[in-house]
Amino acid sequence: MSLIESGREAQLFVIDPIAQLRPTKDSSVALMQAAQRAGQQVWVCTPAQLAVRGSDPAHEPMVLAQPIRLAEIRPTAAGWDLPDPWFEADEPRWLPLTAFPRVWMRKDPPVDEAYLYATHLLELAERQGVQVLNRPASLRAWNEKLGALRWSHLMAPSLVGSNIEHLATFAADHGDVVLKPLGGRAGQGVVRSHAAAPGFKALLELVTNQQTLPVMVQAFLPAVTAGDKRILLVHGEPLGAVNRKPAPGEFRSNLAVGGEPQATELTDQERRICAELAPALQAEGLFFVGIDVIDGRLSEINVTSPTGVREVERLGGIALADQTMERLLSC
Repeated sequence: MSLIESGREAQLFVIDPIAQLRPTKDSSVALMQAAQRAGQQVWVCTPAQLAVRGSDPAHEPMVLAQPIRLAEIRPTAAGWDLPDPWFEADEPRWLPLTAFPRVWMRKDPPVDEAYLYATHLLELAERQGVQVLNRPASLRAWNEKLGALRWSHLMAPSLVGSNIEHLATFAADHGDVVLKPLGGRAGQGVVRSHAAAPGFKALLELVTNQQTLPVMVQAFLPAVTAGDKRILLVHGEPLGAVNRKPAPGEFRSNLAVGGEPQATELTDQERRICAELAPALQAEGLFFVGIDVIDGRLSEINVTSPTGVREVERLGGIALADQTMERLLSC
C-alpha cells in the first residue's frame, strides 16, 4: 500500500503500540476506523518513531510509520463483536511527516519527557503545513486540571499549591476534600479525605512530596455518587456524553478504576459550560476534547487522549467517531 499509488489521503495516528490497544474500549481505534470508512488510509507509529533530519534549505520531520487495515467492530447487546485479528499491518517505512495532511497525537499519558519531545517534533511538521490534532503547543500548555482553572467560576472550590499550611487551611474551610495529583490520569492517585481526619497533614506532606510538588485540592461534591459525565467536544461542539457511575464503595468514577458507563443526555447547564469553553478550544487548536462535569460543575479538561467514544456509540447510538471525521475532513 503506497501513499502515491492509491491516490487517497492518509492520516497518521501517533499512539501506543497498536497491539496493546483494547479495540472495544479505545477511542483511538474508533477514530482510526472512522477515518478508514471515510476513504482515508490509516497509518500508525509510536512517539519513538518520530524524527527530524536537518537538511538544506530546511529541516525535514520524518516518521517510521506502517499502514494498517482495520476490521469493523460492531456493537452487540452484550458488548462488541470483535473479529480476530482486528487489524492487519504492513511493514513500517520511513516517510516525511508532510506526506500526511493530518496527524493525530493520541499517545496516552503520562505527559512525561518523551511525550513533550514528541510534541516538539510534531510542531516542526505543523510549521510545514501538517494539521496536528490536537495542536502540539496546546498539548503542552493544557494540563487537564490546571487548564480547567481558566473557568474556575464553573468549578467546585479549588486550590493548587504545595504549601501544607495553605492547603490545610483551604481544607478546613470546606471539610470533605479531594486531593488530585496534577500529573495523574484515569483517577490514579486521587484521594478523598477530611480536614479533621487524623494524619491529614501527613497526607499533604506525602502528596506534595514534602512541599515540593503542587497538588490540587477541591471541595468534595457528594453528587459524584450519581456519576460524573464525560462530554466529548469536536471543534468546540458537544457531540455526545457518557455518565460514569462509581463502583460500590468508591468515589472515583473513571472507567479505568471500575466506573460503570451509563447512557445520558446533556443538561442546559452542561451545554452552557461547553459553549463557554468553545471559543478558547477552537482558538488554541484543540479539536478533540473530553471534559468532565460533576453535578453541573466543570472538573477537568482532557486534551491529550480523551476516551469515551466507544461508550457513547454503544449506549447512545451516536456515530460519534464518524461525525468527528466528517467535521475534520470538512475543515
